[in-house]
Amino acid sequence: MAERPEDLNLPNAVITRIIKEALPDGVNVSKEARRAISQAASVFVLYATSCANNFAMKAKRKTLNAGDVMAAMEEMEFERFLPPLREALEAYKKGQKGKKEASEQKRKDKEKKNGTEENDKSREDDDEEEHMEEEDGENDGEEEDVEN
Repeated sequence: MAERPEDLNLPNAVITRIIKEALPDGVNVSKEARRAISQAASVFVLYATSCANNFAMKAKRKTLNAGDVMAAMEEMEFERFLPPLREALEAYKKGQKGKKEASEQKRKDKEKKNGTEENDKSREDDDEEEHMEEEDGENDGEEEDVEN
């Protein structure tokens, strides 16, 4: 756990950005109000985490999952936030799936490229070996002539 209460606060830049996005243009927020919102947000996160942890513990798990958070939101009587939370979670999952697919495609392309380069190299090696064998065959004949 945090050693000082200030350690539990969210970064000011994040709070300021959220406030600006939530309010219409031209509305100013005092430094004191930003600090109060930051502290309230921190308390909310701690409370939601604690409630979600209770659901995980009841399920005999040590890892919180999205279902635990959803259940915690319901228990805290924040049901109206569940639909946008579900939408955000779905968007996150789609983004992660897209990243995973892109990563796999990149890996496959790299393997294909490496496989093509290896095939080209093995062909070059085979050509060199054939060339060397031909030279050896020619040299063998010359050596035989010398020996005879």
